[in-house]
Amino acid sequence: MKFQTCCMRNQKILIVVVGPTAVGKTSLAIALAKEYQTEIISADSRQFYRELTIGTAKPTPTELAQVKHHFIDSLSIEEDYTAGDFEREGLQKLNELFLGHDIVVAVGGSGLFVRALCEGLDDLPKAPISVRTALNETLEKHGLPYLQNELKKIDPLYYEQADLANPQRVIRALEVFQASGKPISFYLNNQVYQKKRDFRVITIGLNTQRDLLYDRINQRVELMMQNGLLEEVQNLIPFRNKAALLTVGYGELFQYLAGEITLEKAIELIKQNSRRYAKRQITWFKKYGNTTWFEPTEFQGIKKYIEQE
Repeated sequence: MKFQTCCMRNQKILIVVVGPTAVGKTSLAIALAKEYQTEIISADSRQFYRELTIGTAKPTPTELAQVKHHFIDSLSIEEDYTAGDFEREGLQKLNELFLGHDIVVAVGGSGLFVRALCEGLDDLPKAPISVRTALNETLEKHGLPYLQNELKKIDPLYYEQADLANPQRVIRALEVFQASGKPISFYLNNQVYQKKRDFRVITIGLNTQRDLLYDRINQRVELMMQNGLLEEVQNLIPFRNKAALLTVGYGELFQYLAGEITLEKAIELIKQNSRRYAKRQITWFKKYGNTTWFEPTEFQGIKKYIEQE
C-alpha cells in the first residue's frame, strides 16, 4: 500500500482506538487491522483475564479469528497485574510486531492502561507495601464509597476522570498521594513524566449521541444477561474480592448473590453504572493526548484522517 510504504518508511505507527463502553471500538479496531494487514493489542484491563468473558464484552471467537489479538485471555483472575506490568509487556510485544508491520492497532477503554502503553507510567511514586495493605483493609472495613470520597478530597480532578468503580484505580491514586504528597493528576498531566516512544501514536476516539450510546449500553447489558452473565459471576464467587471483579457488571451481581438486592435491581444498577462509566471514559479521553473524535460509522473518514497524518 502506498500509505504504508511511503508515509511510514522511517517511523512505526500505533493507531489507538479509544472511547466509551459499547460504542463499537472492537469493530473499528478489527476493520483497521484488516485494512492495514496488521495485529491488535488489547488495552482493556479486564479482557486480560480468561475467566471474565461475558461481562467484559470480549471479542467473539469469530472476531478473534479475523485478526490476531494480543493480551486477551493472557492471565488468570488469580494473578495480579498492573498498568506498569502492561507497559513493560505491551512495549515488548509492540517491538516484536513492528519487526513485521509498519502499523499496529491498540484498542481499549481503560484510560490508565492506554496511557501506560503510549506514554508510560512507571515514574509514578510507589508507596510502601504497608500503605497498600492499609488501604485494602480500609476498603474491606468501610467499602469503596469511603475510599472514593477520600480520593475526591485530595484529587477532585482525577476523581472526575477515573474509573471509580475499580478499587484498584482508587487505591493506586491514594497510594501516590500518600507516597509523594502530590495527587496522581499532577503526574498524569505533567509532561516531564511522559517517556519518549520510538513510534508515533494516532489516537482515534469513538463517540455518538448520548441517548444512542445509552441505548447501546442498556441493550448490551440485556444481551449479557441472556448470554449467561449471572452464571459467569456465580463461578467467580471464590475470587469476588479481586480488584478486577469489584467492577461494573460483576460487583452488582455479587450483591444479588449475597441476597443484598434483587436481580432486577442488580441489572438496573449495571446499566446505570455502565452509563456513568461511559461518561468518565469520555471525560478521560477528551482530556488525554491528541484524540480525534469520530462517529463509529465513519470508517472512510477515519481512514482518510489516519493517512493524512
